[in-house]
Amino acid sequence: MAPPSYRWSAEPPETPAETTTRLRPVPARHPGRTAAAVACVVLGLGLIGGAVTGSYLTGDSSADAASGGGYAPLRTLWHSTPVDTFFPRTLKGDGAGPGGADRTWTRVAVAPDTGCADALDPLLLKTLRPVGCERVLRATYADVTSSTVTTVGLVFTEGEPSAMEALGTRFTDEKLTQRTDLMPRTYPVKGTVAAGFGDGQRASWTVNILTEAPVVVYAVSGFADGRRIPDPQPVAKATADGAKTAAAQSGLGHDAKGIADRVERGLRTTVSMATEKPR
Repeated sequence: MAPPSYRWSAEPPETPAETTTRLRPVPARHPGRTAAAVACVVLGLGLIGGAVTGSYLTGDSSADAASGGGYAPLRTLWHSTPVDTFFPRTLKGDGAGPGGADRTWTRVAVAPDTGCADALDPLLLKTLRPVGCERVLRATYADVTSSTVTTVGLVFTEGEPSAMEALGTRFTDEKLTQRTDLMPRTYPVKGTVAAGFGDGQRASWTVNILTEAPVVVYAVSGFADGRRIPDPQPVAKATADGAKTAAAQSGLGHDAKGIADRVERGLRTTVSMATEKPR
């Protein structure tokens, strides 16, 4: 994926201009000219306000850039950030298991960065089309007993903040995170405990649309023994009190949620570092 170093750059701080000039006397203004000047100022402010309002209402990406919300500094994070930064070798899940039990997950393997068509189900890829898809990064983890496995992914998109926000709203309003036909794909790894982790073994999943970065975070979990799961459940249902499906009883919903949360937390830290202004 990337050499072990950060590649982003920051612009040098601005140098304030503090030159002083002698003030010159200002001649008295004619009342008519003063009224005309005031009218021009009012008209100009109205036009500027209207333009800004219009850009926000239409979702113009230039409004994102003007407000400092553009993603320009984050576009190259997927290939300029070390593997271990995105996907640590070990993830600690204090209180992340069923009943508040502690969990620990060990990284089994990291997939080479890949195009979106190779990593995502066609219907999920179609759903993400409004924001585009640049690259997908994936890794698979196993729990300490090597009985459950989870693939976590970062989908780097081409969308701007307004587009990512609209997509997140759609996922929430239409409950797209609960649709089994939009489950993310797994990343099985030959010669490991995740060798038999295919589409039929998916038990629980989560998808989260970020707005502070052009990234979609997902995770999907299952059993390491290759058993098929007839009733997969989204994380919200698999972690609910009283849930009795295989995904819930085995803590697979907690695995998907816990791993996704920690990878997302690390990503937010990386994003913060990339966008931090120099002092």
